[in-house]
Amino acid sequence: MTTQVLKRLLLVEDNRDVAGIIFDFFEAQGVVLDYADNGELGLVLARENDFDAIILDLMLPRMDGRTLCQKLRQEGKRTPVLMLTALGSREDTLTGFECGADDYLAKPFDLDILQARLTALVRRFRGQVTPMERTFGELVLNPNTRSATRRGRPLALNPTTYTILELLCRAAPEIVTRESLCEALWPDGEPNNEVLRSHIYQLRNQLDRPFPVPMLVTVPKVGFRLEIPE
Repeated sequence: MTTQVLKRLLLVEDNRDVAGIIFDFFEAQGVVLDYADNGELGLVLARENDFDAIILDLMLPRMDGRTLCQKLRQEGKRTPVLMLTALGSREDTLTGFECGADDYLAKPFDLDILQARLTALVRRFRGQVTPMERTFGELVLNPNTRSATRRGRPLALNPTTYTILELLCRAAPEIVTRESLCEALWPDGEPNNEVLRSHIYQLRNQLDRPFPVPMLVTVPKVGFRLEIPE
């Protein structure tokens, strides 16, 4: 089942021991891994190849993982990114999400959990493709390309923020609860509210900040909904 979802991964990790453990685990399941031991090489590989997902360390020589991820998102590369790092504080986690990562796993880690999280990321990235555009007011979503525009302006969304927007658009103008979002985004375990809040913050920066009237409304203690600006 896993090999049907995960076929090719990019691992950017300067610790050869950790890299060897990850290689052995995934290659035993038929997954092909490309490898970079520094950020600059990782960026080149991520730009020039198509991967199901990227496993990215934060503390890297030549270019740190946050910068690498941020550059990929700025260039429109939407490959799912899981940050794997010893920096596991609340601030480190939120910074990772703000740079465009889709998930975050602190070291030491369980290989089965890593596999489950990567599989969920890739399924989420691919699994909601439908042939028709979805619209709500000024907002247009294209599920085939997993892209969105507002008033014709493209929104720079990573796989997770796109999924949140699509869930909100499907339900609009009704409320989508925090619990529903977490269940859809992280079926293998609900993250804390700070993680969801970070993704909502990223979405709001793209969807609302460039425009005079917001579309994304927070319903206190319940969830979120979209509304058409008057």
